[in-house]
Amino acid sequence: MSIDPTAQIHPSAIVEDGATIGTGTKVGPFCLIGAEVTLGADVDLKSHVVVTGETEIGDETVIFPFSNIGDIPQDLKFRGEKTRLVVGKRNRIRENVTMNAGTEGGGGVTKVGDDGLFMAGSHVAHDVIIGDRVILVNNASVAGHCVLEDDVIVGGLSGVHQWVRIGRGAIIGAVTMVTADVIPYGLVQGPRGVLDGLNLVGLKRKGVARSDITALRAAFQTLAQGEGTFLERANRLKDEGESDYVTELAEFVLGKSDRSFLTPN
Repeated sequence: MSIDPTAQIHPSAIVEDGATIGTGTKVGPFCLIGAEVTLGADVDLKSHVVVTGETEIGDETVIFPFSNIGDIPQDLKFRGEKTRLVVGKRNRIRENVTMNAGTEGGGGVTKVGDDGLFMAGSHVAHDVIIGDRVILVNNASVAGHCVLEDDVIVGGLSGVHQWVRIGRGAIIGAVTMVTADVIPYGLVQGPRGVLDGLNLVGLKRKGVARSDITALRAAFQTLAQGEGTFLERANRLKDEGESDYVTELAEFVLGKSDRSFLTPN
């Protein structure tokens, strides 16, 4: 066990032999920290938090009561193999959140980036890869093997089907089921998710230049109404190279995927 002398461990907390607790970290009442857990500097576990398995929690991450972080995956194929969960820095993990370790068949690691907000009751399943500044709103669930790129927002009570990729800056509306890949900066809504436009509000908030937003809107229209198949339209967008944002969108569509795409209405 390695506990930094500046760490604060409540007397009612259980820290198993082998755990590593970083500088200034606080472990609140009735928390359980497993033997293979590493907590970085200035991590704050409020109370009644379980962190188990081979799990790393990055600096300044705050975890609220009754969250279960790093437990075994909800996958019937899992046979106790050695897998991990890695959570980045400055994440806010609210009440009753669950994040599971990976599986051997999915690469062995679930990974969460920096500066995310995981609201109450949200779920991150095995082998998921989540980028930076991602928001999962209350009770949103991300199934196994999904990829959520930077700045994605998933609305409350929404579900993301396994193996789905969601591109950077996309937004998923509340109470939406996403069963296919979502283009970067896409706007998806409706009970059975429909690609209904671009996340223009997010682009403006990010300070994206008007010329890039105009190029993205034109690219969206090309994907929606251009000649040829969806992939052929994406290839044309890549060749045109009008904007880095459009190039990113086209490369995402042309990248490797196990799912089809949500296509524009």
